[in-house]
Amino acid sequence: MTDKELVREIGKGNQHVFRIFVEKHQSTVFKICNGFIHNKEDCEDIVQDVFIEVYQSIHNFRGEAKLTTWLYRIAVNKSLNYLRKNKIKRNLASLESLFGSDKNRLSKIEDNSIRPDENIEQNERARILFRAVSALSTNQRIAFILNKYEDLSYKEIAEIMNTSLPAVESLIHRAKINLQKKLYVHYKKKL
Repeated sequence: MTDKELVREIGKGNQHVFRIFVEKHQSTVFKICNGFIHNKEDCEDIVQDVFIEVYQSIHNFRGEAKLTTWLYRIAVNKSLNYLRKNKIKRNLASLESLFGSDKNRLSKIEDNSIRPDENIEQNERARILFRAVSALSTNQRIAFILNKYEDLSYKEIAEIMNTSLPAVESLIHRAKINLQKKLYVHYKKKL
């Protein structure tokens, strides 16, 4: 189905089409939210809110961008609103969504023959990286997460962020420089 057909059918209340749309995009929306929130349960709630918003406001979709771009923009905005509302700016409390429960972690160690000290090292590197990404400015963080975690093109990011292509290029470039500085300082202290 084309975007126009999807919008028309969802707008008419076609539950079957909407369910297919949700199933197709749910994991991507979850990954976008998780890039900001880092908590599985909270991300699941936000994903539900995103699709409720889509269903309730599908008539507001003007078709100036792709339907998925509009969807991803809603996901980013819901994630940022969650962070603002709960005053969570550096949420690193739960990496469970990345590494699973302790039981899953143990099975991964056994399955992949990863030594426990390597697993601890990987977890620590992930925490350091999340801390550094979380410390970026909001726009740098959005652009970086959409590009590196979601593998979206600069053009798609520009549409989602409602900005120009050069602005996205600049945001990602500055994000990389800032991450390099933060990671260099962190690892220099360890020496």
